[in-house]
Amino acid sequence: MGSFRGHALPGSFIFFTGAWWTAKCILKYACKKHKRTSYLGCKALFQRIEILEGIILICMALTGMTGEQFVPAGPHLVLYDHKEGQWVQLLSWHHFTMYFFFGLLGVMNILCFTISSLPTSLTKLMLSNAFFVEAFIFYNHTHGREMLDIFLHQLLVLVTFLAGLVAFVELFTRTNVIVELLRTSLVLLQGSWLWQIGFVLYPPSGGPAWDPNDHDNIMFLTICFCWHYALTFIVIGVIYAFVTWLVTSRLRRFCPSEVGLLKTADREQESEEEMRF
Repeated sequence: MGSFRGHALPGSFIFFTGAWWTAKCILKYACKKHKRTSYLGCKALFQRIEILEGIILICMALTGMTGEQFVPAGPHLVLYDHKEGQWVQLLSWHHFTMYFFFGLLGVMNILCFTISSLPTSLTKLMLSNAFFVEAFIFYNHTHGREMLDIFLHQLLVLVTFLAGLVAFVELFTRTNVIVELLRTSLVLLQGSWLWQIGFVLYPPSGGPAWDPNDHDNIMFLTICFCWHYALTFIVIGVIYAFVTWLVTSRLRRFCPSEVGLLKTADREQESEEEMRF
């Protein structure tokens, strides 16, 4: 990751994954809300989606692991050089380990949705483990570096740990859309912040590098971090609007009678709630 491309690539992977998880979460919520329509409530469809997601996660992990090992200056699967008596490219091995755990998440996705005896909650456990490992690695990733570099990665550690914590909480809250969207917002923030780290530490335009010891830079990046988090909610809002519009438009196209029934049921539910008050 010691380059702009090295931060932009995993940042893109993580941001894309966060956007996909957001869309999937909202789609499941919309399907349950319109559960009278049989074609939208098809569990087999979501099982196939989970298996496909696992395959994509494995491919992403293998791409990252291969890139970390076999770039020209990479370790090429050599952990310790006995001739020189020293470790070989341990930072690359850090990244390799991080990708490996997300690859395990993909394997667990495939197993849990192809073997009926396995509980699907194991995917949440593996997801939280992957985030905790990532946070642990990044926490021990910046020893001896400049103040600005350490601060940028400390914020990344915070977001990653919180994402792992929320994923762990999901083990005990069955299909809570608010908790799931909180987790996806943190995943989106991880991806966008990796891009920000790349721009700060390795400016792609070839411009002057940021002063690593200027405290004002840290003050600005604190504000910038909050702006990134606000951006994730805008992205979630756009995805929510698109997915709900897509589901509703397909209902009107294929099952117009169902839409009328759903509207009537919604009005009746609202009337009952008003009567209670």
